Amino acid sequence: MDTRTIPRAPLSEAALRQLFSDARTVNGFLDVPVPRALLEQVYALACMGPTSMNTQPARFVMLASRAARERLEPLLSPGNRAKTVAAPVCVIVAVDSRFYEHMPEVWHDAGAREMFAADPALVSATATRNGTLGGAYLILAARSLGLDCGPMSGFDMDKVNAEFFPDGRWRANFLVNLGYGDPATVFPRNPRLPFETACQVL
Repeated sequence: MDTRTIPRAPLSEAALRQLFSDARTVNGFLDVPVPRALLEQVYALACMGPTSMNTQPARFVMLASRAARERLEPLLSPGNRAKTVAAPVCVIVAVDSRFYEHMPEVWHDAGAREMFAADPALVSATATRNGTLGGAYLILAARSLGLDCGPMSGFDMDKVNAEFFPDGRWRANFLVNLGYGDPATVFPRNPRLPFETACQVL
């Protein structure tokens, strides 16, 4: 029997709850550190997510020290400042505007680097779409390893880019606070759209 034709078993109900149905955006974290080794595990899972032509344009700047997060603090919306400084880690999810320079390392056909280099519009669209996917993979990877996430978009992007990416090659996309969440900081869950509203089956 060709085992490739046998569908994989779905994840357990407990795993699905951890990744999706019970997982929440947290606004505060327990005073428990997140070691570098665990951050490396998060990336090792997140980088396995698919991107077009395996471009992998997402970049992750992990602000694991309080001093690093304090550099970010004045660039945040007021409501995001205290919780970000207090979080064990804040990840700046960014994109590499010259991701294509790595194509000979990650893509099997020659000429991909030159193709992207000749088409700035394709570079921008590819980086934006796949860089955002990379951030989503990071959230799921973190949750799968027992961490909680607080993704955010409330910050001055130009100032963050100037502070952390002054050469202009990387560009911030969004932020994710990471750690072990304090359940008391979770807001009531807002409704999700029903299948009939959000989906079409043709």
